[in-house]
Amino acid sequence: MRFLPGLICLFPLLSPLAHAELIDDVNDRGELRIALEANTPPFNFKDDGKLSGLEVELGQLLANELDVRADFVVTDSSDLLTGVESGKYDVAINHIAVTPELKDRFDFSEPYLHADAQLIAQKDEQPRPMVLVQSLNEATPKAPAPVSLAIPFQKGNPAFHASLENALQRIKADGRLQALEQKWLAGESGVEPKPGEQ
Repeated sequence: MRFLPGLICLFPLLSPLAHAELIDDVNDRGELRIALEANTPPFNFKDDGKLSGLEVELGQLLANELDVRADFVVTDSSDLLTGVESGKYDVAINHIAVTPELKDRFDFSEPYLHADAQLIAQKDEQPRPMVLVQSLNEATPKAPAPVSLAIPFQKGNPAFHASLENALQRIKADGRLQALEQKWLAGESGVEPKPGEQ
């Protein structure tokens, strides 16, 4: 029975609770499952039945950088984050603001956009993720605090986190993210220029 300690060491690896790294799942599938609502121009929306917007193009760029296909899944607010949490979707790119509450549930990419905005907690009866909404009250003497928009994904996936960060950094470094902001947000008030982009 001298082999028993070695077998005991293997039990955690055989446990159904042990899960593969998210990046391995993405690579095995050959696609990045991206959840969005497709109802908020210019971020993500349908134009003649085709998905369009800044976040749709960003998702495509990220998938390209990860060398997989982008699989966009249009869903609603009640499923968006719970789907990411359960593993139904790999990420949500839906102008989601980083909040302490959400940081307890998800890991996040670095922000891809900083904007002055008002946050809303719900559009209807259902609770929804914190999303960016343009300020309707231009006369407010004090500007709203900047909101950091980032990409949530399941906690406990450091290799995926590193891959996503590297992909996002390449998109920022070569100017593609700035080009998306110019294309979709030019003239929009409340979008902060990044350092060196003024």
